[in-house]
Amino acid sequence: MSIEILQSVWWSLFFLTLLRITAVVSVTIHVLLTRLNSATAAGWLGICWFSPLLGAGLYWIFGINRVRRRAIRLMSGEHTEMHLLDSRFIHKVEGRWQGLADMGEKVTGRQLLKGNNIRLYSGGSEIYPQMLAAIARAEKSILMTSYIFRGDEEGELFVSALAQAHRSGVEVRVLIDGVGSGYFVSAIKKSLTRQGVPCARFLHSFLPWKTPFLNLRNHRKLLLIDGKEGFVGGINIGSENLESFLHPKDRVDDTHFHIKGPIIRQLVEVFERDWAFTTKEHLSGDAFFPAVDLEGETPMRTITSGPDTDLEKLVYVWLQAIASAQKKILIMTPYFLPDSRLITALGLAALRGAEVNIIFPKQSNHHFLDYARDGGIIPLLQAGCRIWQMPAPFNHSKLMVVDGLWSCIGSANWDARSLRLNFEVNVEIYSSDLASDIENYMYRFSAQPLTLKDIKSRHLISRLRDSACRLLQPYL
Repeated sequence: MSIEILQSVWWSLFFLTLLRITAVVSVTIHVLLTRLNSATAAGWLGICWFSPLLGAGLYWIFGINRVRRRAIRLMSGEHTEMHLLDSRFIHKVEGRWQGLADMGEKVTGRQLLKGNNIRLYSGGSEIYPQMLAAIARAEKSILMTSYIFRGDEEGELFVSALAQAHRSGVEVRVLIDGVGSGYFVSAIKKSLTRQGVPCARFLHSFLPWKTPFLNLRNHRKLLLIDGKEGFVGGINIGSENLESFLHPKDRVDDTHFHIKGPIIRQLVEVFERDWAFTTKEHLSGDAFFPAVDLEGETPMRTITSGPDTDLEKLVYVWLQAIASAQKKILIMTPYFLPDSRLITALGLAALRGAEVNIIFPKQSNHHFLDYARDGGIIPLLQAGCRIWQMPAPFNHSKLMVVDGLWSCIGSANWDARSLRLNFEVNVEIYSSDLASDIENYMYRFSAQPLTLKDIKSRHLISRLRDSACRLLQPYL
């Protein structure tokens, strides 16, 4: 009996060891062949060699990018600009900004379009009435996507407006994220479905073999009306964005932009790709892609970012914009965990004499990210960059201005999650008027400077905590 038990134990240990070796070797081969980022590659290898079975499981769930392959299959043979505009809408840049403009076209595959009008709005109390009014005046189509779409009082106002438009014969499509708007239960999905409004959840499934997609989220925020006007920026749909929110500690400040003009064509194409990716339905026809008109004088271009075919595009544009700066760079973001390339570019800009201002909340809604952030800003302070911390309420704006002319707005944060894992949409704008409006918004807050002395005077435990959290930056 004892010999049989020993044999059973031996075989169990043998197969367990074989399984561990197989897991380690398989993950190691896959990481070495597919991971171009040495930091993340080393991190995954360390986890898998330290704990082979757990590490392999985590890598299977979070480390493999299946969305890129699926997107390539879906969009094979398609070009980003499926509905090209004639030459009267194309804007050509000359002089010192030509390099940035030309690079943006090559990286994104989209042309810089003139004839647009754009206006900044601050907070849900300003922007929500504008969005609801636009939904009410829609005649042909409404396309809406949001990372967080809450089923609270404010969210239900949007449900009612969308349902009314749907009953009036307007083509309505609503895309919500499969995690951000509720994973197990999505109240807003239920409300929209009850009203008959076509609604889909991006990369959502309870099936075990679908769980690897959970780490890849659609963070875009768009509302597009009749293919002629739209809203883009950082704001989600929820009562916490209102000044009258009942829980002041949880209130959120944010910015959003109302846009009219040819640029809406590019934004509709972004939504159409996401909708087709999720539902397999391709949107076409004049309801979604009508003839466009010149609505102003502002040149603009859409920049998409994501773990599919758009990986790194926004980073490249930001790097070139920073390199183009001669006088001043202003950045406002809720989470600031850029990679070494962006840190180096910002530091070099400061060293060559440009005034670099980086503004973020003193305390965000994710303390762990704050610790990781503070562990990595010393090189920027040493290079002469100015760091500013905003007091409560938490500001969720994502804004960038260079030399009082070039601006970048949208949904992307300055962190690895936004720049490598999330699907994001930003817009670059060449306009001194808009740049001035954004700068005035940034200066509105009583932000306090964070200095190198402040960082170094912190308790040793705090500095160790921040540096330890910083090690996980590629995964945050």
